[in-house]
Amino acid sequence: MTYRLTLPEYEALVEQSPILSWRANTDALCDYFNDRWLSFRGRTMEQEYGNGWAEGVHPDDFDRCLKIYSDNFKIRKTFEMEYRLMRHDGVYRWIFDRGVPFYSDNGEFTGFIGSCVDVTERVEAQEALRANLENQIKQLKGIIPICSYCKKIRNDEASWQQLETYISAHSEALFSHGICPTCFDEQMKELNALKI
Repeated sequence: MTYRLTLPEYEALVEQSPILSWRANTDALCDYFNDRWLSFRGRTMEQEYGNGWAEGVHPDDFDRCLKIYSDNFKIRKTFEMEYRLMRHDGVYRWIFDRGVPFYSDNGEFTGFIGSCVDVTERVEAQEALRANLENQIKQLKGIIPICSYCKKIRNDEASWQQLETYISAHSEALFSHGICPTCFDEQMKELNALKI
């Protein structure tokens, strides 16, 4: 047996959900936002109604956001996008927004419904990781001046440093010292020659 939610149950579920929810009519104008959305934005239903919600989209994200929304609305296709939306305190937060077309019981297109989740922590963590990787690559790429004889490296202050000191200062590499077989043989020959 399949159970369908009653209208009051559905309304309670939407209003108590931890996600931000919206609905748009067939003219692509938003005509509903749940309490979570309105609390997040710190605005009334009347302020967000229609295209009022878009006033909170970050200017750098607005055109891309609008294009994704309108392009997918026209073809009635599910979409996902991320953009920054201004919270009630004036801080922009990254939002993951998923819009889905919905239809009446007789199959008539009635608009879109959407759900949004604040993903700021994930976006900031990804950005920090990307910046860290770029910094590591920047530190390790380029031409490093090295002496052909003693193998010291000229640093940014034009002084010469031991190879190990330079690399340790520019990476997390640690060094342990040993002697390779070729150098060991050469050193042993020199020591044996001194004994004679």
